[in-house]
Amino acid sequence: MVALDETKDVDEPVAGSPVPHFTASERAARGRSAREECPRSSHAGFELTPGRDPVAILEEQASSRVPELVPLRYGRMLVSPFTFYRGAAAVMAHDLAPTPRAGLRAQLCGDAHLSNVGGYASPERSLVFDLNDFDETLPGPFEWDVKRLAASFEIAGRDRDFTATERTKAVLSAVRSYREWMRKLAEARNLDVWYARLDIETIERNLREQQAKRQADTVAKGAAKARTKDSLKAFAKLTQLVDGEPRIVSDPPLIVPARDLAKDAGIQFEWLESVIHGLFREYRRTLQHDRRHLLEEFRMVDLARKVVGVGSVGTRCWILLLLGRDADDPLFLQIKEAQASVLEPYLGKSAYKNHGQRVVVGQRMMQSTSDIFLGWLHSKETLDGAERDFFVRQLWDWKTSVDLDTILPQGLELYGQVCGFLLARAHARSGDRIAIASYLGKGDAFDRALAEFAVAYADQNERDHGALRKAADERRIPVREGF
Repeated sequence: MVALDETKDVDEPVAGSPVPHFTASERAARGRSAREECPRSSHAGFELTPGRDPVAILEEQASSRVPELVPLRYGRMLVSPFTFYRGAAAVMAHDLAPTPRAGLRAQLCGDAHLSNVGGYASPERSLVFDLNDFDETLPGPFEWDVKRLAASFEIAGRDRDFTATERTKAVLSAVRSYREWMRKLAEARNLDVWYARLDIETIERNLREQQAKRQADTVAKGAAKARTKDSLKAFAKLTQLVDGEPRIVSDPPLIVPARDLAKDAGIQFEWLESVIHGLFREYRRTLQHDRRHLLEEFRMVDLARKVVGVGSVGTRCWILLLLGRDADDPLFLQIKEAQASVLEPYLGKSAYKNHGQRVVVGQRMMQSTSDIFLGWLHSKETLDGAERDFFVRQLWDWKTSVDLDTILPQGLELYGQVCGFLLARAHARSGDRIAIASYLGKGDAFDRALAEFAVAYADQNERDHGALRKAADERRIPVREGF
């Protein structure tokens, strides 16, 4: 029997190395033995490291971002403790580093909060629900993703002014779903785990079977709306005709055309255009041959920088307009900068030199199905002269998400079941699902520990949000709110 190298990353490409194959009973025994080293109850709390400064962690992260956009990021994070949490993956990674680990690894999302789950179109044109943000993906302790997910339910519940009991139910629903689905997946065949997916029709049907008619109707309505959110809608919303050619509209600071940025930087746009064409050719080489052929049917028309999300604000994100057979055949791609994962200082560097490739590999590993145009590139020539990594995907392709501003307690609890399943399935694809399931067990010890952790971390998150507000008030950090 080949010994399992527990220090080897899941994403490490080692050609020709032997792959260990343990029996199911051996894998289960590994999970049970991990309880001795790391009791499930030990996940309940965490201790802050001496001198911890959440604002300093965010400032360090901001040092590599577009300076004029950093104030927008702080402004979005200051809206509420929940929006702070969405942008504070680096802070939580710092806090999770000293917490107990069972020694069971999987490909991590790295930012597995409930707003990073949503719907999108599969290549077969069905609306699927899955994890959908992988900027921080990296192999690591499976508990880290589950803890970030659990805490997000507690924090979102507070944002909606739910009672402590209602919030706990939602947290337990998510963690229990993760544990129970991991046990089911541990009994499943390898191919069944790989093919498992969740589509909108299944979610709606399950809700109706649970007599949750209101939630089912909301899902159906959201699905219908999502199917209209595509490149045609983006084309209508984001472009205008200029001298007979469609151009991306300028809406600074949220959308700034590349020609304007080149002018401000004192760069000839023609030079920038030639660089973009070269990068586009590099990106095409990362696609499957059939998808590369499809992409070559489109011509590049315009490019603009676009601010997205909360945690991503300040990274260099672009939208690229292409046209196919005519002006009624648009395609919008998003070219998003990929920096080092916030997990790397604590889990080691990625095996991939290109962080765009790191994101793409992690996404393909964790998602049941991915965008056909998902790829990556490396830019040696940029507006500021620095080398940067990027990943590419479609901008809008039936993208939808749960409306957390109007969700009710029962809806949040039901949503926890969905998120728990999706994270379990994602971890089961890359990690040892049998060992993880054995570690979690049949009882609720792990569930209760993470519910306690969620409350403690939500309290800390509120203090951190307050620290950011204080830093803004004292003008330690620049803030631009309302965007």
